[in-house]
Amino acid sequence: MNAPVSTSILNAPQILSQVSSAWDDDIVGQLERYIAIPAKSPMFDPDWAQHGYIDTVVRNACEWVQAQKVAGLSIEIIRLPGRTPVLFFEVAASQGDTENIATSPGNTGAVGQTVMMYGHLDKQPEFTGWRADLGPWTPKYLEGKLYGRGGADDGYAIYAAIAAIQALKTQKAAHPRVVGLIETCEESGSYDLLPYIDALKTRLGDVGLVICLDSGAGNYDQLWLTNSLRGMASGVLKVEVLTEGVHSGDASGLVPSSFRILRHLLDRLEDSASGRLLPAQFHCEVPPDRWAQAKATATILGDEIYKRFPWAHADCGGSSQSMLPTTTDPLQALLNRTWLPTLSVTGVEGLPDLQNAGNVLRPYTAFKLSLRLPPLVDSAQAVADLKTLLEDNAPYQAKVTFDHAASATGWNAPSTAPWFEQALSAASQSCFGAPCGYIGQGGTIPLMNMLSMGFPNAQMMVCGVLGPKSNAHGPNEFLHVPYAKKLTAAVAQVMAAAAKAP
Repeated sequence: MNAPVSTSILNAPQILSQVSSAWDDDIVGQLERYIAIPAKSPMFDPDWAQHGYIDTVVRNACEWVQAQKVAGLSIEIIRLPGRTPVLFFEVAASQGDTENIATSPGNTGAVGQTVMMYGHLDKQPEFTGWRADLGPWTPKYLEGKLYGRGGADDGYAIYAAIAAIQALKTQKAAHPRVVGLIETCEESGSYDLLPYIDALKTRLGDVGLVICLDSGAGNYDQLWLTNSLRGMASGVLKVEVLTEGVHSGDASGLVPSSFRILRHLLDRLEDSASGRLLPAQFHCEVPPDRWAQAKATATILGDEIYKRFPWAHADCGGSSQSMLPTTTDPLQALLNRTWLPTLSVTGVEGLPDLQNAGNVLRPYTAFKLSLRLPPLVDSAQAVADLKTLLEDNAPYQAKVTFDHAASATGWNAPSTAPWFEQALSAASQSCFGAPCGYIGQGGTIPLMNMLSMGFPNAQMMVCGVLGPKSNAHGPNEFLHVPYAKKLTAAVAQVMAAAAKAP
């Protein structure tokens, strides 16, 4: 990136004040409106196009952005045939007090390469267990937390992005050209996103900095940069033993239980006593720099790494005992959720609910498996290995299938350029009064691997508001508004620093 001809002196406290007012006066209300709309991702709402909820949240966000009248900003809804829609916005580079420059993607001007901002507007499904006074589609703002599905993951992104740009415009600060891509298929694996990136490649331009607002935070006390993301391999493992259910008194002992066979198959994959994944190909070495950053983060967060979860309690002789984590060592806890493969069963079919569970030996059992993969493991190969491992040599020659597979390879951040590290540190200090932290995330953002391949020289600011107990995808999901305000201001400051980067 080239140095700008002239820049304005950035007033960091003024930026924080401006974006805080925007959140209080407008953005919280916009997100309440957003939360109330069940814009579930296509995986969870196959009739999304007919229902129109995704179209509604995209249209609402587009109209709000247009109403902000950000100087030099254009925005449009783009629709490819048979695909979920995306929002695409663009702001020309500015030298600050002078006129905007770089009106075309090929001309980034004298204030650096293009900054690309990313978020999504599709949501996870309702899930169960919400507090009686809360609900997935009933927004409620309590003590700085905005409850409801999707606000933190990550409907806020488009609103925060525009507020950050507007703050720079208000100060007449220099900034690079900025483009934004807001998708509506992320919670389904972003399978619609790559066609849009291909279609928009020339309009995206030479991306030098990606700001992804779909990640998490180790605490609410400082800026957090995500330095790795796990991948995922998922699918439905189904075991069939009969063509119809039969009386369990007649068949049990002779007809093998489909559930028992399924357990046996999972023993090939996982040590049920420790949770360790057995096949070596699902593991990888932790890079030395990530190990060092994990040690530093473990020192910052300590036992809050595992205490933040809503552990169940059990009665034992009149006293209450809390469920225990797999480890209480902070460093190992961080590595377990970021660099080790882990299996979860996220859905089940073939089991009646308890009220309707009669004495019947069921014809089949199916589990939806979610295998989180270390960042450097190829997810497509992992799916192929899973299918072979689970289907071959089935006990009793049962009919075993592993179908409906999906995969997304994880991501390991590129080396941090000195200007970027300095910008993150300065932004965290000015907005939070604490240094920037670095943390791996256990979730998956398919876009990041795509962008790293497409823009190998770009710096990656992967960050977000999903801090302790925010519980994305689960009940009582909330957006921590005070943190979101500071994050918005920090993003603005990093964009301003990008204008002066070498």
